Amino acid sequence: MATVLVSDLHLDPARPAAVESFLRFLRGVDAGNQLLILGDLFEAWIGDDDDAAWLEPIRQSLAALDARDIDCGLMHGNRDFLVGEQFAATTGVRLLDEYALVELGGEQVLLTHGDLLCTDDTRYMTLRSQLRDPRWQTDFLSQPLTDRRRIAGELRELSRTEMATKPADIMDVNAASVDATMRRFGVRTLIHGHTHRPDFHRWTLDGHAALRIVLGDWYQTASCLIWDDDGPRSVPLPA
Repeated sequence: MATVLVSDLHLDPARPAAVESFLRFLRGVDAGNQLLILGDLFEAWIGDDDDAAWLEPIRQSLAALDARDIDCGLMHGNRDFLVGEQFAATTGVRLLDEYALVELGGEQVLLTHGDLLCTDDTRYMTLRSQLRDPRWQTDFLSQPLTDRRRIAGELRELSRTEMATKPADIMDVNAASVDATMRRFGVRTLIHGHTHRPDFHRWTLDGHAALRIVLGDWYQTASCLIWDDDGPRSVPLPA
């Protein structure tokens, strides 16, 4: 059995080719494998009751994985943190905690979306705290879909403006936060997305070899990480 990991697909009706690529990707996952999506499957998520037509093929394709014995785990990202239990029940995916331990290649590996490690970006961390507040989420989800779509658009525009004015290194992970998190969970391998800077980072942590694998986004070129008996490798996907 292999584990396939992806992140930061940012699916959106404005990018139909990316949606089709994801549906094709799902059909290509081998039966019996495990699929783990580490956040930002969607560019925005305004609630499980979203009735937009473009979402239905995605829901159906995820639900079809069960018939092929494919276990699918889904982690919240900074764009789709409102994905909830109704979506999970409809699609059959498992909602993962913001930090999740899995066994890959005989070792415990830590998974996370990655935004929690970007502690230098204090403005984002403040906004994240506000958006993850249950009271804010309850108020947002109680509003009509049309209002939620408008608010989501405003938040995306705010994000674009912020990213355009911030130094690039602030939006990357903080090395000390990475080390502290890996120590806390007792792991030597960490996999995340969010930064859109795919790479394999190797260093020494407390006298042991450490590995941080960063997954790529699906904006220009799509890829996945496959971890099987030969270890982890990044695999480009057809355009």
